[in-house]
Formats: sequence, structure tokens, C-alpha cells
Amino acid sequence: MAVERTFAMFKPGVLQRRIVGELISRMEKKGFNIVAIKLMRIPMEMAKIHYEEHREKSFFESLTNYIVSGPVIAMVLQRENAIATLRKICGATNPENAEMGTIRGDYAVSTERNIIHASDSPESAKREIGLFFKEEEIFPFEDGNEHWL
Repeated sequence: MAVERTFAMFKPGVLQRRIVGELISRMEKKGFNIVAIKLMRIPMEMAKIHYEEHREKSFFESLTNYIVSGPVIAMVLQRENAIATLRKICGATNPENAEMGTIRGDYAVSTERNIIHASDSPESAKREIGLFFKEEEIFPFEDGNEHWL
């Protein structure tokens, strides 16, 4: 199976709860390589583009207001079967349905404030990566362990 890239974003509140390291550690333990990462505050226009598929839904305004309310951590992750694997370790979108041991099952408080966004398809991943990162901000992954063994 080929290596695949996906987009992930820790939502507002993750930084303040001091769980960034734990969440990244979970992803790395599942074989994800971080090839791009940035701490940022999302402008409202970008939030509306990011959540475009929800524009006609009743929660669109509260979702976009929430996502711009504080800093987020945007990432490009890479591994074989990255999209499906990340969605599995994230757990169900609604934390009430997320299994314990998943990121949302362990940390999320509501569907809107569910800790993490993860791309749901190759098309979404490509679009979201392009929205948040310039090509020159994405680096090839080199396993540093080879230099130390």
C-alpha cells in the first residue's frame, strides 16, 4: 500500500488543556509521520471555506465561530492508509458514540468541541492541506533513528 497524506487539526482548547503532546504521541505510536505542522489562528473567511460542506446546516455559524475562537494546530500527517487510520484513532465525531481509547472518546466534550478535525477522504485531504499549507511548508519525512543506530 502506498504512503498517503492526510490533514489533521487540533481545535481550540487543546493547547489550553495541555494535551498536545499526548495527542501527537498517540498519532506517532500509530506510525504517523508529521511532515508539516503550525500553530495558528484561523481567519473567519478561511473557516468558512474549510467547513463549506456544512454551510446550509444549522450549526455552521456556531462551528465557524468556535474554530476561530482560539489557536489551532494544523498538521499534515503521512503513513500508509493515513486517512482511514487517523479517523479510526480519532473515534466517532459525536463523542457520546466514540469508544474509550480514541482521542474523542477520551477527551472530547461535545460534537462541536470534539478535539480534532481529520480529513474524511483523499479529496478532502488534498483540499484541506492546500488550504492550510503552501507546498514549501511540507517536508519529506526522514527517519532520524537511522543516524543513531
